[in-house]
Amino acid sequence: MGADVIEGTEILAAGHTAVEGRLLSVNIGSVRQIELAGRPRTSAIWKLPVPGRVAVRGVNVVGDEQADRRVHGGPDRAAYAYAREDYAWWERQLGRPLEPGTFGENLTTEGIQVTDALVGERWRVGSVVLQVTSPRVPCWKLGVRMGDPGFPRRFAAAGRPGAYLAILEEGTVGAGDRIQVVHRPQHGVTVGLVAASYHRDRRLAARILAAPELPAAWRHWAERQTRTDARRRAV
Repeated sequence: MGADVIEGTEILAAGHTAVEGRLLSVNIGSVRQIELAGRPRTSAIWKLPVPGRVAVRGVNVVGDEQADRRVHGGPDRAAYAYAREDYAWWERQLGRPLEPGTFGENLTTEGIQVTDALVGERWRVGSVVLQVTSPRVPCWKLGVRMGDPGFPRRFAAAGRPGAYLAILEEGTVGAGDRIQVVHRPQHGVTVGLVAASYHRDRRLAARILAAPELPAAWRHWAERQTRTDARRRAV
């Protein structure tokens, strides 16, 4: 999709409505030792809101740590966003309030589509530009954080995965910043669709290949699934 640039800010092309939300909190955490099934493990999923402006550069939010960079962090997962609207849904399901950062997100948002964000969609937050890359696939660490080993399966089934983000332009963010969607691709591949292709119906894998911005690891997975599905249909 074409886009105009006005004073350094990319805006949506004509015919598309700009979407805005708000950043409720910026959350960071440090690696800590935990025990799982009698074995020592590490995790930085416990994240807490921090005041003031926070730098976002390189491959993470400054001050935030990841225990295992093979599956957390890196260019395609430099930050993780989760919506206050999804928090409200979980609070109703769990029957208790949840504080920002509970799901291990760096950015707690309000008023912006997260599950329905498009792969490759760009957000301007404070002085930072972020690009939506993929959904979160929950692991055992979320179960430990929530005090429920079965919670990762429940999280996956809920279809509210949150969105990983890449850093396109470095800068700073802070609670109260406006979140503005400044670019939306035309392919229609949402974070929710990618998550559904993995957790619910792997026949959807072919559809997510329509997003050229899909991270390489997801593209390789979707291509393998598509080939497997084609072989099954040929039998």
